[in-house]
Amino acid sequence: MSGAALTQPAPRLRLSVSQEWLLAGAIVVLFVVVGLINPRFVASRNLQTILLGNAYVAVAAIGMSMVIVSGNIDISVGSLIGVLATVSGSLAVAGVPSVLAWLLPIALGVVVMAAQGAVVAYLGLPSIVVTLGMLSILKGGLISVTNGVWISNLPDDYHLAQWSLFGVVPVPVLFMLVLTVAAAWWMRNTATGRGIYAVGGNAEAARLCGIGRQRTVLMVFAIHGMFVGLAAVLFATQLSVIQSTVPPNLELTIITASVVGGVSILGGTGTVIGSTLAAVLIAAIGSSLIFVNLSPFWLRAVQGVLILITVLADIYRRRRRRGAR
Repeated sequence: MSGAALTQPAPRLRLSVSQEWLLAGAIVVLFVVVGLINPRFVASRNLQTILLGNAYVAVAAIGMSMVIVSGNIDISVGSLIGVLATVSGSLAVAGVPSVLAWLLPIALGVVVMAAQGAVVAYLGLPSIVVTLGMLSILKGGLISVTNGVWISNLPDDYHLAQWSLFGVVPVPVLFMLVLTVAAAWWMRNTATGRGIYAVGGNAEAARLCGIGRQRTVLMVFAIHGMFVGLAAVLFATQLSVIQSTVPPNLELTIITASVVGGVSILGGTGTVIGSTLAAVLIAAIGSSLIFVNLSPFWLRAVQGVLILITVLADIYRRRRRRGAR
């Protein structure tokens, strides 16, 4: 791809802006409406719980968004977070310095995801098949090895997610904001980041422009592994104990955040800013159900509806663009 093509804003990225503003507006409306019904919903303690308890989901959704933009998907993300959180906690309890207990799971996440990316890129297997198989391996292996025990007696300096910058900005929120902005800038303004859109939008056209699909897919999965590792560390360090199991339905929540955030399930379109906003919206919806005395299990139904609406809207936009040509 020529330098000029790589430096000009991609028209398809503009579609995500309206999605981001829509999500931001939905968050505001949700807080206003539910706050009027139950003022405790907008109390600072509940707002903090929504952000702190789900920042790791937003971080994982950043990497997931990159994978989906590239034309792939990862079903194993929830299981890998559970495994990496268990590894991190086990290392800390075993006396490994807390910094290493944070960094080693991140490195392991990169290795595991890069291995899956290599299978997808170089063996030509569908990503949904590869990651579904890894989901079963990780989930079954974790239960078989640990029997779902709780990891306790964690060192005091291990709880990274309980720290705050200058006592004001919680570390999980800081990670969520900084990583979202950095990833969005990188994907939009660098040749490597824009290559992800090119591969996901039209792999053959990208190849003709000199962008290698195999190399790009491998890179995207490896980067995704880094974000999954970071999410696992934030998840593991937010409480005083860690249950060595896979968080239920976590992969669905992360994929929903990416898709509802405006990332096309067909690839080639979307930004990570939308996925972060969607992660906050989903968390806020789950919390609001409690404050309006509805079963939190309705959240799964809401997630399904949001996915269907978003996918249908994406298909409609694509058909309109083809018709306009």
